[in-house]
Amino acid sequence: MDYDVIIVGGSFAGLSAAMQLARARRRIVLIDGGQPRNRFAAHSHGFLGQDGKAPHDIVQQAREQLAQYASVTFVDGDALNAGGESGRFEVLMADGQPLRAKRLILATGLRDELPGVPGLQERWGQTVLHCPYCHGYETADRPLGVMAAHPMSAHQAVLLPDWGPTTYFTQGQFEPDAEQAALMAKRGVRIERSPIVELMGTSPGLDAVKLADGRRLAIHALFVASKTHMASPLAMQLGCAFNDGPLGPIIGVDDLRQTSVPGVFAAGDAAIPMSNATLASASGVMAGVCAHRSLVME
Repeated sequence: MDYDVIIVGGSFAGLSAAMQLARARRRIVLIDGGQPRNRFAAHSHGFLGQDGKAPHDIVQQAREQLAQYASVTFVDGDALNAGGESGRFEVLMADGQPLRAKRLILATGLRDELPGVPGLQERWGQTVLHCPYCHGYETADRPLGVMAAHPMSAHQAVLLPDWGPTTYFTQGQFEPDAEQAALMAKRGVRIERSPIVELMGTSPGLDAVKLADGRRLAIHALFVASKTHMASPLAMQLGCAFNDGPLGPIIGVDDLRQTSVPGVFAAGDAAIPMSNATLASASGVMAGVCAHRSLVME
């Protein structure tokens, strides 16, 4: 075979998997389509030793470090198809190039689908955000909002007052139950039932939200749960089983990051229920180590 392991996905999870295999002196190829999920964010936060760095800079530094290992090959481009079985996998690139390996690691990430409210998409990753642990500190002490788009939005609204005064917008669909409403009241969360219909201000900044009843409320940052989809079709093509994640399907894996298809491992946002740079990287480490272990035990 051409390689021991093909890793599809060149962001935090894929790079972390690659580092373990490189240090095990295995022949690996890292495929990177250059469209990481966090490309809309200017800075990455909460990642130990990398706090405040641009995601692109973290990735570039990791690639430079991996390039020092002779057994690592980089292929930049889109992986279109994958097939085969353990010991005999093939990935076909968009340019027609076939790559073959004994094992696969899918770190292919997710694609976010936002509600169709004007002004959301162009602010995504800047003042429209998904995670207070990733971005809450930078928005602290200013008016914050949670635009409900999922049953878990109420839970997010309960967390957010630790960063700033919070308004929970039900959007007319996600009314808190009695227990949630009581906790919101205890936490000082204001509940607004008139839906947000537009975001106001010069993008990517946010000054206010316009409501269906014509009012405008000052909001500095808006947290919203996106619907998530697989960013790549490879897991489905290979026949991997999926689990229900909080916001959409995720690739099912066991404790060793092994999917339902022998020889195929998965890491990162596509295969973990909580999106976070540190967790993505940690899952990549596990996938790399366990893929190596499977080769040793073969």
